[in-house]
Amino acid sequence: MTFRVATRDDLPEIVRLLANDPIAANREQVGGAGVPEAYFTAFAAIERDPNNSVIVAELDGEIAGCLQLTYIPGLTYTGGERAQVEGVRVAAEQRGRGIGQLMVGWAIEQARTRGCRLVQLTTDRQRPESIRFYQKIGFRPSHMGMKYHLDASETSEPG
Repeated sequence: MTFRVATRDDLPEIVRLLANDPIAANREQVGGAGVPEAYFTAFAAIERDPNNSVIVAELDGEIAGCLQLTYIPGLTYTGGERAQVEGVRVAAEQRGRGIGQLMVGWAIEQARTRGCRLVQLTTDRQRPESIRFYQKIGFRPSHMGMKYHLDASETSEPG
């Protein structure tokens, strides 16, 4: 297993991985005419940000998984930096082989080497297998996450 920073050429496979999930299948766009330009725009922004990267895990020359690793400076934890892990996916045909654990373990080591004070992630409550997985490798539910989804067609304020 090798880990590397993703390239633009990896994007179709990364988007396929992100969409290969019952929850994400409804929000990601794959197939048809190819990867929508919005993914390339987002990827370019990630590439320009020195605190942000998309990582792929390769096994036998094939992408077996991916994740996004973002470093967030903060005032809490005495000005400590934290690492945010997002978009963790393992290819369906590779699941059950410990790849997810290796990927998240790699991300934790990157954060430790950088001097981060903590590593955080979120997972949807509708993913009980993911919750069990993260708890098994040492993550603990400590906060209640909340999201406010913004819809481009929305014109009124929340209330």
